[in-house]
Amino acid sequence: MNCDLCPRGCSVDRYSNEIGYCGAGNRIKIARNALHYWEEPPISGTRGSGAVFFTYCNLRCVFCQNYEISKNHVGRYIDINELSDIFIDLQNQGAHNINLVTPTHYSDLLIKALEMAKINGLKIPVVYNCGGYESVEALKRLDGLVDIYLPDMKYYNDKYAIRYSKAKEYFKYCSMAISEMFKQTGKNIFDSKGIMQKGVIVRHLMLPGLLFDSKKIIDYLYKTYGDDIYISIMRQYTPMPHLEGFEELNRTIIQKYYDSLIEYASELGIKNAFVQSGEAIGESFIPFFSD
Repeated sequence: MNCDLCPRGCSVDRYSNEIGYCGAGNRIKIARNALHYWEEPPISGTRGSGAVFFTYCNLRCVFCQNYEISKNHVGRYIDINELSDIFIDLQNQGAHNINLVTPTHYSDLLIKALEMAKINGLKIPVVYNCGGYESVEALKRLDGLVDIYLPDMKYYNDKYAIRYSKAKEYFKYCSMAISEMFKQTGKNIFDSKGIMQKGVIVRHLMLPGLLFDSKKIIDYLYKTYGDDIYISIMRQYTPMPHLEGFEELNRTIIQKYYDSLIEYASELGIKNAFVQSGEAIGESFIPFFSD
């Protein structure tokens, strides 16, 4: 298989275990599987989201909070049968959903695991929690298996995407991917307790000094989708120890700039949005990963 799972199109033969740009071969590697309580309220709910964190990543974000798994490759190898069993176990623990965290580079293998789990009784929604640098063709193969898409939209201007994530034409590919996601799910659907069952939430993490870029993203999302999707405007950016050479990012978000972004969203008329308080900042919000 010449890998086409993301816009990089590195075309390695994953079936013969050639290693792609992301670092992954033909075996699934995970760093953590547990109930997770720090997603948006309709995802985490009261019982937690059944999160499975996948090792490796197709992005190279210099500020990555999960760098232990994206860069240092912490985790353990499992097969499709074990992954399917993990999904069922998380459901049995009471998870509101199965939350696939950074799944892009394993999407074809996940199809098999999800199909197996659904045969074995998986009934809760499946969340595809990704960085937004996605292949539309790969997403189409997930149609009917994923209920909720939770992508990032990190950058509007390509110079930031290239500098901070080594992701050329990020906005182009991300916008096409979100269009496909919305086509698959339609408008958001919630159960009687406010837990999301279907739909799209687009996350945007505000970065230091990029207020104008953030406004362009919020503007694009609202003009394109109105209130048919949710926008999660995040201010939890935390400077990490590995930011050498990127001094402009080695600081937290100034509250007045975040407030300015929220005010801008409000003036646009956005109603379906999530915002964060200053309490959402710090390494305590970064999950613990182990081999």
